[in-house]
Amino acid sequence: MLDPKRIEKFRVKPGTKIRLKDHNPAWQPEGKNAQEDVERMMAEDLEMLNTAQGKLYASDQWSILVVLQAMDAAGKDGLVKHVMAGLNPQGCTVHSFKAPSAEELDHSFLWRCMKAAPARGQITIFNRSHYEEVLVVKVHPEILHKQKLPTKLVSKAIWKERYEDINNFEQHLARNGTKIIKIFLNVSKEEQKQRFLERLDTPEKNWKFSLGDLTERRYWDAYMRAYDEMLEATSTKHAPWFIIPADHKFVARAAVAEILAKTILEVATDYPTVGSEAKLALAEARTKLLSE
Repeated sequence: MLDPKRIEKFRVKPGTKIRLKDHNPAWQPEGKNAQEDVERMMAEDLEMLNTAQGKLYASDQWSILVVLQAMDAAGKDGLVKHVMAGLNPQGCTVHSFKAPSAEELDHSFLWRCMKAAPARGQITIFNRSHYEEVLVVKVHPEILHKQKLPTKLVSKAIWKERYEDINNFEQHLARNGTKIIKIFLNVSKEEQKQRFLERLDTPEKNWKFSLGDLTERRYWDAYMRAYDEMLEATSTKHAPWFIIPADHKFVARAAVAEILAKTILEVATDYPTVGSEAKLALAEARTKLLSE
């Protein structure tokens, strides 16, 4: 099973030097029945997650933001489907950030993410996020020219400045009651290749494949460097990154379910209680209903 200590080892501690090549994307627990054990644990965590969501929604104080980042075919969509399947849709939203629109390009790069931040009592998932601005834009700096920034502001310091902006944005959310969980699904280049081939060889999965995915694969090393730098610069106490091994989908899904359930239960420990006056009003309401 996934040991809680192992889950904690996935966390990127602030100030840690990160090299993704030192993190095994194919890690899985040892044992002949490892997958069955992990899937059993995940089922328990999903029940706990469902209960935790109810308390979070009822208390209406805290909110949860889950940030998902990964290379193509790492399993983001499947993770959302399997981990969030048991949640009440009234209290959970998913935002998939694509290339910015013309309106969005007329604002700060954080504008659209701030608008999508979770309300109190809500769980919001960013499937890709504001981190695209220090990943894909960093790998393809020509995109900066489309962002209408004043020329003198596009300097060598821009990535450091964006890391600072992101950290400040997330700290602002944290100070206002949002717990932030940032998940990087660490898939290997070979596993990505196999998943691309599966999409090409399976007719009902052809729609998932994009020629653009193949183009981006050519920049794998540049993306790994960008992720290394981003994980180092933006994993903080109030908004930690977790590097989750993603070559085995059952491991990634179970780990995220565990992290999410435990995080919510830290802030939503119980359902809210009512005061003495409210209890009297409830008693009167019960009496009226029984007298009908």
